[in-house]
Amino acid sequence: MMAAPPPNRLRKHQNLALRLGTAIMSGTYRPGDSLGGEIEAAEALGVSRTVYREALRMLIAKGLVESRPRAGTHVTPRERWHLLDPDVLAWTYAGEPDPQAVRDLFELRAILEPAAAELAATRRSEAQLAEMTQSLARMARHGLADPVGSAADREFHRLLIAAAGNAALYSLASSVGAAVTWTTRFKQRRSATPRDPLPDHQAVLAAVRAGDAAAARRAMTDLVALALADMAMS
Repeated sequence: MMAAPPPNRLRKHQNLALRLGTAIMSGTYRPGDSLGGEIEAAEALGVSRTVYREALRMLIAKGLVESRPRAGTHVTPRERWHLLDPDVLAWTYAGEPDPQAVRDLFELRAILEPAAAELAATRRSEAQLAEMTQSLARMARHGLADPVGSAADREFHRLLIAAAGNAALYSLASSVGAAVTWTTRFKQRRSATPRDPLPDHQAVLAAVRAGDAAAARRAMTDLVALALADMAMS
């Protein structure tokens, strides 16, 4: 899923997975830490053993924890975490994200998105240009604090990656979109008047429309770098 519903609308095991996943991604629980035995952990968390087991299944499926007989449940090494999973991204930014997790995500975006913009400049169709233009128009009209504007931002990035015409690259579009969504929400939460990134997006679109691959790469590189700076992570 792209955006997690509020905790009070989640099922019990999903809500618990959110609590535990957020604690892991924020560093409250670190790799190697034990979550304790099933009975003790369920009691401490105020849930049934069934709810606890279902939540653990979600965390295990996303590589965050492992559970072994007699050894209990432990947080796994970071390299095993499914960091681009939309749920994991949501958990990362539900609390105060680990600065290293933020940098890692933006380094990945800095590798993928400028390359996508460069390819899109020579491969995009007129229909794709029209769709990207409409996305930015909605983003301008509603602003990123509005869910409609935020969705338009995410859609612009998806459309740009689609315009690159590379199926393997497009397989990462949902993860990039989730990253855009959650980093935007985090910035809105931290600052009442965050910097408007619309001009950065318009510069990318202008270069793609002009068919200037080098300029498109530069514009997207700048966009990602400025987005990281906006995070103001220590």
